[in-house]
Amino acid sequence: MSTTTIRPAYSMWPEYDRRFRDVVAALTDEQLAIRPSPERWPMWATIGHTACQRVFWLCDFAGEPGAETTRFTDAGHNCPGDDDLDNVLNAEALVEALHSTFRIVERCLDRWTLEMLDEVLRRPEWDASWVHTRGSVLQRVFSHDVYHCAQVNETLRSAGLPQIDLWD
Repeated sequence: MSTTTIRPAYSMWPEYDRRFRDVVAALTDEQLAIRPSPERWPMWATIGHTACQRVFWLCDFAGEPGAETTRFTDAGHNCPGDDDLDNVLNAEALVEALHSTFRIVERCLDRWTLEMLDEVLRRPEWDASWVHTRGSVLQRVFSHDVYHCAQVNETLRSAGLPQIDLWD
């Protein structure tokens, strides 16, 4: 069995996260309250949801430690946007949420090996359809991050604000 971690396959993810945090850090409360359309979440909720879902998938589902080091200790039931639009998060709270949840991602990138990605993960206490490989969980978290970066960029662009540039 190889001891080579999967970090090289996700070598740019830490940079993407940093760029996301840098743009969020510069936003005002008024800017974070912008909704791309009336039926969609305000930008702060989309960003908070992005961070919270890292905890849900990596800690709650995949069993990784670290949820207690984030603001999302009950990610399955209390995530911004999904479950909570009342407790508004400002830029400082969102940056810390992204940073603290990315530390969990970092530990996975440094510890998980290629062979581990085929491991099937189940949560028997949940619905039987909750069966995923460790690799599919990580791909889900990565693509979820990028998806919501694009949503935030759409909102930033429509408001004439600087966007997150993942490919500079």
